Order: sequence, then C-alpha cells, then structure tokens
Amino acid sequence: MNVPGPEVPPFSHQPVLLHEVVTALQPKAHGRYLDGTLGGGGHAEAILEAGSPGGFLYGCDRDPAALRAAGDRLGRFGGRTEIHHGDFSGADQWITPGSLDGILFDLGVSSHQLDTADRGFSFQQDGPLDMRMDPSGGGPTAADLVNTLPAGELADLFWSLGDERHSRRIAQALVEDRRNRPFTTTGQLAASIERVCPRRGSPTHPATRCFQALRIATNGELASVREGLERAFPLLTPGGRLAVISFHSLEDRIVKEFMRREARDYDYEGPVDHPHLRTPRPPRGRELARKGIVASDAELAANPRARSARLRVLERLPEP
Repeated sequence: MNVPGPEVPPFSHQPVLLHEVVTALQPKAHGRYLDGTLGGGGHAEAILEAGSPGGFLYGCDRDPAALRAAGDRLGRFGGRTEIHHGDFSGADQWITPGSLDGILFDLGVSSHQLDTADRGFSFQQDGPLDMRMDPSGGGPTAADLVNTLPAGELADLFWSLGDERHSRRIAQALVEDRRNRPFTTTGQLAASIERVCPRRGSPTHPATRCFQALRIATNGELASVREGLERAFPLLTPGGRLAVISFHSLEDRIVKEFMRREARDYDYEGPVDHPHLRTPRPPRGRELARKGIVASDAELAANPRARSARLRVLERLPEP
C-alpha cells in the first residue's frame, strides 16, 4: 500500500524460528519447496540459500506489500522462485501433487502489518479499523463487523476467537457506542473497550483479545488453516516435510489435531474417538518433535514477538 508519511515503515519482518525451520525442512540442492506465507521473504531466503545451487521455491501471500518486499529480497535467486498472490489454501491449483520436498506455513500477522498504522491491526498507533491481510481484495473490514454484528454475535466472536471473558459486557457497550458514532479507527475501538474493562496496571491492554478475534474473523484465518493443511499435505513427495509455525492456541490446536490424525494408523466415524469405531489404515505421516519447537532464550532476547511461536513438523510417509 503506497501511503506517504512516517507512519508507514519499510516492509521488514524478522522471521521467527529461522534456524529451526531450516533444520526441519532440510533443504537440498534441486529440492522443491513452498513458502505459503512469504511475508518479507526471510524464511524463503534461508530455504533457497540452504537448497543451493538448484533448489526451487514457490511462494505466496495474501498481502500485496509482502509480495513486493519478498520479490525484492528474492530477486537475486533469479529463476529459482515463482511467486503468487493469494492464500496458501489454494496452492494446489498451481503445484503438482507429490512434487514438493518441503512446505512452510508461518501463520498469524507480520511485524510490518502490526507496525503500519494504516493497516489497522494494532491499537499501538491510531489508524483505520481495517485488519484485512489483502486490502486489495475487497471483503468486510473489522469496522464492518464491529458496526453491524448484533451484540450476541459480537460477544460470541470475542469469546470463541479471543477467549475474552468479558465478551458480553464489551459487545453490549460497543453496540451502544456505535449508535452515537460508528467505529472507524483502532484508537476509538481500543478506548471504548478500555472504558468497559479498565487496565488497572495490567501489562496487557484490555483490547488485545478483541483485536485478535476481529483479525481472525476478518480474514477467515482458522478456515484457511484447516483447508490449507488438508490441501497442502498431498503436495509433498514421500519423505517431504510440512512445517507450521502458529502463534496462538486456536491455530496450534488445528495444526496439532491435523498432524496427530495423519500420524495415526486408523480412522474413526463420528466426533469422538471410540476404539470400537476405528478402521485400521497405514499412517500417512510421522510427527517430528511431537510437543512442538519453541524459540530459544537467545531468540526471545532479540525478538520478544517470538515468545508465543510454536513450530510443528509432519513428514509424509510413503504409501504401502
């Protein structure tokens, strides 16, 4: 987004768990990889360097600003990259099944998106209440949700996607406030929430969970993760690895449950796993580092935003 002024920083994003991602994917010469969340291109650059001389990387991102930054960063690799604008859940439309040696999904929001007031992801700076990862693609903004959802639906959103225990009180207050003036900026929304739930010395701003919930809902993030995992795993060749970095429990639960399911040697009918309902089958994957991989103390000291990051890895097994 080309917006003049000091409030729009150059695109920069410090990739988290960089060493751990490269170790997990084990890039090799002439291998083929997908970075489904390019961001600033930091992970992609490391994968391409480790996969020299002939490693190839597909990349995609919903954010046009990220694509421009990644394109500049990866330009030195010449014809070893192919970049697409879009969500990673659609990568199977342009990648052949069974052709990839590794896939990376780095979920969540980037530092650039958080630090750019005009994107509306954060209340640290006042900006338009947008939160769309792809502002060029239309669709409802966070302001649309806050200004149109009934109090009950807004409360459910804050509770289910943000685990906000004061969700009903906050939602009711927002509905009352918007009658006088619709919400248009992040600062306006954060101030309204803080009036309902005063900070009282807490290190966490009372609007944090509601902002997370609105961002997830605005971008359909959880549905994208579920669909992306299902459609990406078949793109791997046997021995290929899927690496996913999540930043909150909702994402991590989806990733964990998917990987555990693929690593099982059975399926079952219905919502509950009962032994007598199991149908045996060969496992399709093998979990690596079952509890997940977290940032080292050294990385946390250099990048506090890595504190909630968790990396999970699944290796595709050959079919019997």
